[in-house]
Parts: sequence; structure tokens; C-alpha cells
Amino acid sequence: MRVGQNRPKRQKLSDVIVEDVKRWIVAERKQPGDRLPNEKELIELFGYSKSTVREALKALEVRGLVSIRTGPGGGAYLQQVSVDHASEPLRNFLHFHHLDGHHIYQLRKALEPELAVSVVGKLTPEQFGKLEENIRLCTVEPTNEDELRTQREAELAFHTMLAESCPNPVLSFMCRFLNDLLRDLVVYKKALDHHHFGETNVDYHTQLLAAYRKEDADEVRRLMAEHMVDAEHHMHEMEAHIGAKHLLLPSGQR
Repeated sequence: MRVGQNRPKRQKLSDVIVEDVKRWIVAERKQPGDRLPNEKELIELFGYSKSTVREALKALEVRGLVSIRTGPGGGAYLQQVSVDHASEPLRNFLHFHHLDGHHIYQLRKALEPELAVSVVGKLTPEQFGKLEENIRLCTVEPTNEDELRTQREAELAFHTMLAESCPNPVLSFMCRFLNDLLRDLVVYKKALDHHHFGETNVDYHTQLLAAYRKEDADEVRRLMAEHMVDAEHHMHEMEAHIGAKHLLLPSGQR
């Protein structure tokens, strides 16, 4: 055994500063839009070299926590990490795990009804209008694959809009992340052409919107639970159809 083989990996100084800054943000109750201390102040605050502080600021920028602005009034400003920025690395992590609809719907069936109920009474007239427009978009007969893909993405966007109104940020993120995973799965597997699936999605979304207008939480929960079971069923059908087509292809085209 080599000497030091089992020693814990030494943390880079810049990573130490990143963690220190994150703790400082919490302790000081800083918010998106607030400016971090300037470079000189950070050096004095944390006691590290200029190059290490600069590396730490770059790391914070890459992680989406700060935006570096140049010129007058420039500096490092805190920013809210976007859902896309947080979701993409997790989706990349799962990219080679051979996901299928069952993996995603095992969670979606549990989480979507909870999220749906959490939104009851919280939708604004503007949000109702956007949901209605989303449903209208999904009722138009697509004429090509691009329009069909747009409709499939719009069907998921209906759920994303609900997630945006969810008061629980963890539940909201998890459901949006699952929607992103499902969108990736549909696009990569080209699971697009399933007309009946689109019709049932529109039907459930229309019923859900009516239940939201009545602020009927029990009906919202029931409809969303049924919707998820139905959507999983259609997803299984699409995956089976894709698998069958794959087997029929000549070996050189698989």
C-alpha cells in the first residue's frame, strides 16, 4: 500500500472559500441582487491570496450563485440559481443510467398530486390565462414533427406552470426536474407520435383547470392522481412501440 493512499482528499483553498462565502451569505441573510464584498475586502475577510479569492469567485459564478459584472458599479452580485442550472447536472448524472418511464413515474405519481393540491387557491388570473392558452395550443392538430414535439413539450409545460406556483420550493424543484427528465426521455426516444396520449392529456388538463377555478382540492388531487396513472400507462405503450420498431429495423440501422 502506498503511503498516504487512504488520506482524505485535500480540499482546494478556493473550494474552502466557496463554502465560507456560502455560510457567510446565510449568516448575513444576503439575498439575490446583493453585492459581495470587493476583492480586497474578501481577502481581508477570509485571509487568502488574491489568486485564490479570484478562483473562488469564478467557481461561485460557474455554480450560478454569483454574477460577475465589470465596469462602474461592477463586482460580484448574488443571483438566484435557475432551475435549469440546477437541473442539468442532475440530468447529466442520470444520462447513462438507462432511465425509462417507470423510473420517472414512480416519483411523479407520488409528487404531482401533492404539488397540484398545494397550488389550489394560489393561481392568479394571469396564470389561469396562460394555462388556458397552453391547453389551446395542445388542441391544434400538428402538421409535422416539430409541431408535434412542441405539443409534447407544452403538455409538460402545463405541469411546470403549476410547479412555479407551488409554495414548497423543494416540491416545486423536484417536480420540475422530473418534467425535465421526462422531456429528455421523450425527445431522445422520439416518443412523440401518440395521438391518443395528447387527447387524454388535454382532457385531464381541462378538468384540472375547472377544478382549480372551483378551488376543489379533493377533485384536483383525484384528477392529478388519475392523470399520472394514465400518463404512465401511455408512456409504457410508447416505449413498447419504440422497442418493437427498433427490433424490426435492419441491424445496421439500430
